[in-house]
Amino acid sequence: MAKLKLQPDPTFKAKVGIPIPGGEPVDVEFTFKHRDREAIQAYLEKLKGMVDQSIETDIQIVQKVAAGWELDDPFDEASIRLLCSNYHGAAWEISRKYIQELMHAKTGN
Repeated sequence: MAKLKLQPDPTFKAKVGIPIPGGEPVDVEFTFKHRDREAIQAYLEKLKGMVDQSIETDIQIVQKVAAGWELDDPFDEASIRLLCSNYHGAAWEISRKYIQELMHAKTGN
């Protein structure tokens, strides 16, 4: 039985369904950065200010929430740029899953 730790691990993993044009989403496991309540609120406020849909914004979003991924490609700016360029909904889905995991953590079995 897992025990609750008052100080959570600095990272956690979750699978994100990356939308594929003409196909089903493909699950990619990301290593996410844990944020406490105050930090996640600050992140959400910052997201509200990111109104443009530029590739630079998408890259920033991914870099702010994730620390790694299960892909063979390195988790760096160039690879994140390639992901966001080729899969337009990727940054949104990564951010959505991150917020969902922090705010609505699974309970029960």
